[in-house]
Amino acid sequence: MRSAFAAFVLFLLSGLSANAADTIVTIKNFDFAMDVSVTSGSTVTWKNLDGEPHTVVSADGLFRSPALDQNDSYSFKFDKPGIYKYICSIHPKMRAMITVK
Repeated sequence: MRSAFAAFVLFLLSGLSANAADTIVTIKNFDFAMDVSVTSGSTVTWKNLDGEPHTVVSADGLFRSPALDQNDSYSFKFDKPGIYKYICSIHPKMRAMITVK
């Protein structure tokens, strides 16, 4: 019984130490993998898995990545609630959004 309790405590503590606010959005097949909802203070990282370069550019000018080659990534911390739409400026049909609560 003591080992089950210890395992439960370790499980709870491991959840506290992990930063659940960090989110990864993959870029693959000329598409952002998903729209994302995060809490204020979260960091979103985009990782390009395509063989072609892509960018991450917000519609309101808040963030703008350089061209990301294959396996490059770009991160941005969202401090204010809102809806942030973004595109790839190289391939403008690639669109997605981040909702910050």
